[in-house]
Amino acid sequence: MRLFILLLISILLLFQYDFWFGKNGYLDYKRVAQEIQQHKQENEKLSQRNQVLAAEIKDLKQGFDAIEEKARADLKMIKPNEVFYHIVKETK
Repeated sequence: MRLFILLLISILLLFQYDFWFGKNGYLDYKRVAQEIQQHKQENEKLSQRNQVLAAEIKDLKQGFDAIEEKARADLKMIKPNEVFYHIVKETK
């Protein structure tokens, strides 16, 4: 009887080992769940960036105001007889 109980306990421990440390065990599950969470956060950031880019493309396709605004901001272009003031932040 004692041998039978030891055999059952050893089988139970073997199954527990597979559950915690084996392939596709609990620790693998936790690691993969954490990777999925990181990928979801990265996808959210990329989705927000894509929405901003889509809005900018829509503005550029709709009219010249957006093109003019982009030229003024990025390329520092000004119209003839126009005064352009560029305020530079002081760095310390």
